[in-house]
Amino acid sequence: MTEGYYQMGSSTPSTPQTPVTPLPLLVTSRQIPAQIQASAPANKPNMLASCLSMDSCGLVHDEMFPNTCSHAPLPSVSLTRKVAAEFLGTFILIFIATAAVIVDEKTGGSLTIIGNSASAGLAILVVILSVGHISGAHVNPSLTIAFAALRHFPWIQVPAYIAAQIVGSICASFVLKGVFNPHLHGGVTVPHATTVQCFFVEFIISFNLMFVVTAVATDTRAVGELAGIAVGATVMMNILISGATTGGSMNPVRTLGPAIAANNYRGLWLYMVAPVLGALTGAGAYTLVKLKDENTSAPAGRSSRSFRR
Repeated sequence: MTEGYYQMGSSTPSTPQTPVTPLPLLVTSRQIPAQIQASAPANKPNMLASCLSMDSCGLVHDEMFPNTCSHAPLPSVSLTRKVAAEFLGTFILIFIATAAVIVDEKTGGSLTIIGNSASAGLAILVVILSVGHISGAHVNPSLTIAFAALRHFPWIQVPAYIAAQIVGSICASFVLKGVFNPHLHGGVTVPHATTVQCFFVEFIISFNLMFVVTAVATDTRAVGELAGIAVGATVMMNILISGATTGGSMNPVRTLGPAIAANNYRGLWLYMVAPVLGALTGAGAYTLVKLKDENTSAPAGRSSRSFRR
């Protein structure tokens, strides 16, 4: 469902210490317009630029400029920790989202599609809340590839992230097999309509998901504090409209792990291709409509915002 993270208050970003990454889904900030910075008292611009959000800074006599700002710098996170966080986040997501479908089948439909979609939405919400500040909480190869394609994530880290996501999914699926066997087959997402219909359903819901993720993870104008809720709600909405057709995967490893554990590979290629294409298109679509800050100039080849660990 991004991959520390700092928002530069001035228009000149500092040199990243490690490869650039998108904002984690929990961390956001507000850009200070250039005209406000220009009108700030001479003794306050640095304080203004150092704040990541107006809410966390004290104001004096309703001034627009902060009196005090307290932000502890986020520590640098190694690739090993990021990969471990992706493994654990993916494990939690796949275990919960798949277990809900299995329990629904085992109990004769007691959860219904609403319960299944809510379980998946809540799962991604808690994963974002728990590991978003460490790895960006991608837990989805489609998101990782889309972020890398739009230069929000370094390609050199993509194989490690995807490997962690695949292993996390497979481990969760075999744990589910040990707990719920022989009901595991119910947790495998398989097509329930024509190939063309299922392909476009997965493409569209993956587009929806990545459009929202790109907004809350890379655009400081979005309400990033509610990123987990926004992404979780999108997942729930997508499953509600696609569960009866494709199972609402949106994630290649959501299908791959259970398929391996249950030895059911029907329509597997569809769930590997459609989510990736949908995510790439969704990320590109938001990039096209995203507001541009005309008052902020950045060096050639680099965004005016620096996403770094």
